[in-house]
Amino acid sequence: MTTSDPTPAAPAPDPTAAVFRRALRDTGLLLGGLAVVGLGAGALLAGAPGVWGALIGVGLALVFSGTTVVAMLRTLHSPPTTMAAVVMGTWLAKVLVVVVVLALLRDHDFYSRGVLAAVLALGVVGAAVLDFRAVQTGRVPYVEPGAPAR
Repeated sequence: MTTSDPTPAAPAPDPTAAVFRRALRDTGLLLGGLAVVGLGAGALLAGAPGVWGALIGVGLALVFSGTTVVAMLRTLHSPPTTMAAVVMGTWLAKVLVVVVVLALLRDHDFYSRGVLAAVLALGVVGAAVLDFRAVQTGRVPYVEPGAPAR
């Protein structure tokens, strides 16, 4: 015997959100791996200052790389002007945070500047490459299926 009460279908996953989630996940994995490798390399190359340099570098790379993707994901279904305003605002905020942190650290010597620079550069460039890969390989339709023809 069959029932006439079909179960409601789950909503279709949003392909654009999937691209942003993939970029965020991949960036997290990259920065986690970079933290492990950076801490080990920093400890071998510069001792405790190398460890601090790697930690600060990964933290700054997370702030710099993660905020844009999170902002895009949070404003995905907002009007384009809202999304642009939020992305620009987060860009200004993250640049301000990086500049302030680097200015505060300028006169201190408890961290290795070389390790910090290397880890930060690898983190930011690696995250940009992963973001590009997520967008390029994401399957986002150009048109909405079932949209009325004009």
